[in-house]
Amino acid sequence: MSSPRHPRDPRLATLGGSASEVEAQFYEALQRADLEALMALWADDDEIVCVHPGGPRVVGAPAIRASFKAIFDNGAIPVQPEQVHRLQLVGGAVHHLFERVEVPADGGGTQTAWVIATNVYVKTAQGWRIAAHHASPGSLQEPDGPRDAQATLH
Repeated sequence: MSSPRHPRDPRLATLGGSASEVEAQFYEALQRADLEALMALWADDDEIVCVHPGGPRVVGAPAIRASFKAIFDNGAIPVQPEQVHRLQLVGGAVHHLFERVEVPADGGGTQTAWVIATNVYVKTAQGWRIAAHHASPGSLQEPDGPRDAQATLH
């Protein structure tokens, strides 16, 4: 069960638009290392969750804030969403996509890395909010489009 936040919490401000607009704001906040803007996009629920590539499950706003603060202490994230696929539900949305990230290359310069991500959005009284962000390590190879399900599951 979630506990309500303090009424003056800036995260309770109404956000307009759609889940896609919240997603655009999420990636813009990552690109600017804007912790306050990023946290304002999350749902007001104790069970919100974030998984960074190769990292553990981070649950709740305080833990998510701390994880992004640690990341932003190293600077902004040069990330762009690519190949976004959207599943719209009543009161929710699931987006699966690739994140194109420019990372330092051995010997100087940068190279492109690809991260596989899923973002889950919920429609709240304050507008669309992020309920979950799960990013998995990808590769240095540009991804192909979506593939059909394989006959073998986990």
